[in-house]
Amino acid sequence: EMLFYAGKVMRHPAMVNPTIVLLTDRNDLDDQLYDEVFAPARTLPEVPAQAVSREHLRTLLASKASGGIVFSTMQKFGLSKEDREAGRGFPLLSDRRNIVVVADEAHRTQYDLIDGLARNLRDGLPNAAFIGFTGTPIEAADRNTRAIFGEYIDVYDLTQAVEDGATVRVYYEARLAKVELPDEARGVLDAGFEEVTELTESDARERLKTRWARVEAIVGASKRIDQVAADIVSHWEARRSALTGKAMVVCMSRRICADLYAAIVRLRPDWHSDDDTQGTVKVVVTGSAADGPELARHVRSKQASAALKARAKDPDDPLELVIVRDMWLTGFDSPSMHTMYVDKPMRGAGLMQAIARVNRTFRDKPGGLVVDYIGIAESLQAALADYTDRDRARQEVGAPVEEALGLLEEKVEILGELLYGCPWREALDSGADRAKVEAIMAALEHLLSAALMDLPDRFLQHVRVAGQAFTLAVSSPEALRFRDDLAFFQAVAVELRRTRSDSTPGVADDVELETAVRQVVSDALAAGGVVDIYAAAGIDKPDISIIDDDLAHRLGTNPRPNLQIELLKRLLNTELKALATRNVIAERKFSEMLERAMRSYTNRSLDAADVIASLVDLAKQMRAEHDRGAQLGLRADELAFYDAVCQNDAAILEIGDDTLKLIAQELVAIVRRNATVDWDKKEQVRASLRRHVRRLLAKYRYPPDRQEAAVLLVMQQAQIFAGQVAA
Repeated sequence: EMLFYAGKVMRHPAMVNPTIVLLTDRNDLDDQLYDEVFAPARTLPEVPAQAVSREHLRTLLASKASGGIVFSTMQKFGLSKEDREAGRGFPLLSDRRNIVVVADEAHRTQYDLIDGLARNLRDGLPNAAFIGFTGTPIEAADRNTRAIFGEYIDVYDLTQAVEDGATVRVYYEARLAKVELPDEARGVLDAGFEEVTELTESDARERLKTRWARVEAIVGASKRIDQVAADIVSHWEARRSALTGKAMVVCMSRRICADLYAAIVRLRPDWHSDDDTQGTVKVVVTGSAADGPELARHVRSKQASAALKARAKDPDDPLELVIVRDMWLTGFDSPSMHTMYVDKPMRGAGLMQAIARVNRTFRDKPGGLVVDYIGIAESLQAALADYTDRDRARQEVGAPVEEALGLLEEKVEILGELLYGCPWREALDSGADRAKVEAIMAALEHLLSAALMDLPDRFLQHVRVAGQAFTLAVSSPEALRFRDDLAFFQAVAVELRRTRSDSTPGVADDVELETAVRQVVSDALAAGGVVDIYAAAGIDKPDISIIDDDLAHRLGTNPRPNLQIELLKRLLNTELKALATRNVIAERKFSEMLERAMRSYTNRSLDAADVIASLVDLAKQMRAEHDRGAQLGLRADELAFYDAVCQNDAAILEIGDDTLKLIAQELVAIVRRNATVDWDKKEQVRASLRRHVRRLLAKYRYPPDRQEAAVLLVMQQAQIFAGQVAA
């Protein structure tokens, strides 16, 4: 949005070639905005410049008579040592009126207008205009984002983002590690934590060292860290069993980050690696010269940090847990990250920005989860007060995980009702593997026999929601009560999708199926995800060549006719797709035949045995299609064009079958000569091909009143064939 805004405002005639100052308050955000968004952009009228120092910034701004896009951090508007010693204020950089300061994270560092950086910014650029971008505006007595930047130009709230599918809901779960604080320590905590979260760690350590240290010692006691580490390990292992992705752990200090890492790897040594390209868990913190060896091992160069960030963003990389204090809580997007463990006091904008790390959409991610070890529930509710009425009413952030548990219970009950009359429960309780497979087959037959009631679609929808709810509540002991039932329902859903995947719009893709199988956490039913449904239905393998009279007889006496109809339809659809890449006429004919048969099945105008017989007959005709070219003395490509010109009965009578074969053979040669890459997008090539086709038809005296229809069919077939030739 900032990129588009900059491109527009720089070209606006009324601005007279303005200068844009892109302002952030942290080096990593400055680098991210410059390196990943603006520098690669090709829509800007000028190449942006990034100020590397205070002096460089002054040079860039003071030397520009017009134009330019300048990147800077807020800290570069600090006074130099010489200015401070001489008692001078911040120097005038430019008094032009067509300078626009674009402030990212506009709720921060913009309020100290008496003697701070915000004052220096306005002293240096006294006539500049300001526009702020933030996801977390502040409205407090001493800090008010709208008072600095003016009224909202546009509001896109959390509720709208979730409704649009731009983000997912964030759920909240309180865990065990309570910390008892003396009253005086709690007062220090309340007074200090917001300040700490808004500053870089080095600044915070100097300003709040004495009062923060006592609280940090209580929260970071070794016994408590061991408790938190054990709970994170068990909780995360439950989460990762149900949902692929990443997690972040937020700690109160760098020391606690390092200690928690050590406690986790004592429990899971295989998660550790000294190599930054390996390992399941890493610590991401800044460093200083005074750091001891335990902390220094986690401090990285800029290049190494960037490489680790790339690992954290890659959903297929084995790095799953990242432990941080301040870094990566803003300006870091890893869509596959779905869990945040919070063991640090946070509130307001800092808290809302932090938990936004887990609200990005990713594949079938059902929602983000915030796991609270220190008691941020009240702060979370208070932070929502700064948002819209809709957000507060909908509570799009911080919904209790019990809500997901209630939804899981409701959906499992509904799914059981949808299978009413099917003896799946008895088979499941027997414990025998074969009985469970039989139960899956029985459930499929039950669902498919009620196609008029859209039962399969309703079943799949409820299974999807139940799976998402289970993923969110998987760490709850109550959720485990529904695990085996849900595992069975998901195994049925996987097979139901397979039977319908070639013909039903809107079914799950491979990623969803993979996730569904991962969510089958019951070992006893894991095999349900890979059951050989063809064998269970009495069909040896998914191959159209096996469909013959003997198979038709066996299917007619099988107890699962509805399942067999779905599988036969799937086999025929697969063959039709292959046929469509070769022969548009034959594919059209067989598609119409299949559609008529399935309409009879859906309307129940024929019984299951008659529909099966119709599908078997269709399969036999499609198998015969493979041999028809050889019988006519034509190759497969020639046969396709032969069918195109044979659609006219008058042509067959007037010029004869042998002549039509010659036309087909010459058409193949013409298309081969004219086929080029992207030929179907080049009108000149298509026009040339149409002329060749008309001349050929006229040469062999093809009935002129039928030529245009023939040309149209030939061109459709040519598009398929030429694409293959060009490839």
